[in-house]
Amino acid sequence: MTRQAGSAPVIEIRGIYVRFGGIVALDDVAFDIHDREILGLIGPNGAGKTTLFNCLSRLYTPTDGSIAFDGRSLLDMKPHHIAGAGIGRTFQNVASFSNLSVRDNIRIGAHSDSRSDPLSDALRLPWVRREERKIDEITADLIGWLDLADVAELPVGGLPFGTQKRVELARALAGRPKLLLLDEPAGGLNHDEVGALGDLIKRIRDEREVTVLLVEHHMSLVMAVSDRVVVLNFGKKIAEGTPDEVQKDPEVIAAYLGDGA
Repeated sequence: MTRQAGSAPVIEIRGIYVRFGGIVALDDVAFDIHDREILGLIGPNGAGKTTLFNCLSRLYTPTDGSIAFDGRSLLDMKPHHIAGAGIGRTFQNVASFSNLSVRDNIRIGAHSDSRSDPLSDALRLPWVRREERKIDEITADLIGWLDLADVAELPVGGLPFGTQKRVELARALAGRPKLLLLDEPAGGLNHDEVGALGDLIKRIRDEREVTVLLVEHHMSLVMAVSDRVVVLNFGKKIAEGTPDEVQKDPEVIAAYLGDGA
């Protein structure tokens, strides 16, 4: 299922500049991400992909420009409010709680979609018990959906790397995000695992109705799953379009292969 023509943007990025001292990391970057779209963000090393990603997850604040999420200014939100606002993310390096079980890792992700406080938890108020039942249901659903039942009670740190990646995805999905930011999810995976990841990303969009921004160096994965692709180079957007359009763009070819290409 690809986005419908004319669907409203989930994210609107306008005129984003980021400077670190005298270095311009992002230079007037602008594009939209539409509802239930998979958008690939690519570019050579140092193109500005991670900087933009960190602006969207509020680790960085742009020097100038605006980012709207569901019509609200994302830049007005504090970093610890991002998950509760409906944005989930994974990390380039697996960032799970390695000593905790798969189930507990996923439960942690589900807490961003719940409300709680120490006093209510200590008193075990009825609404707290209802919240805990909801978290248990979300966790059990994702364990089944991502085929993690056999390892649900095992510590994450002892599991194969590909399985740890699925646990991190489950934790991000447990907060029931509207937008999922995937940071190099294919890193460290073998050929078969990358193929399975591509199928899973499309299932996340189709079955969970989640909009996906994919930052990835694995070009075959990006081109196989993305509805549209945005290309950055030296902090500037140099191309935007379907995977087929982007792969044929002379400026993109030059950025990756050199002017002689």
